[in-house]
Amino acid sequence: MEISGIFTAIIIGLIIGALGRLVLPGKQNISIWLTLLIGIIAALVGTFLASLIGVAETRGVDWIELALQIALAAGGVALVAGARTRR
Repeated sequence: MEISGIFTAIIIGLIIGALGRLVLPGKQNISIWLTLLIGIIAALVGTFLASLIGVAETRGVDWIELALQIALAAGGVALVAGARTRR
């Protein structure tokens, strides 16, 4: 992964975090900053996974990579929100 790819993943991660939160039903009791952090991490991990399975470099929009990132963000938000409600 190049530096430009990392910066792009961070910027996209901010949006991915919000989308991951919107995908989940109900209210999540976590801050927006934590949601954005989860989105950044999900974007980086999703990009890495997409490159492992060979779908990171495609013509046009990388829909599979985007779906991976959103799924990871939704899973991360659900995990953190669930952990915070148990405390």
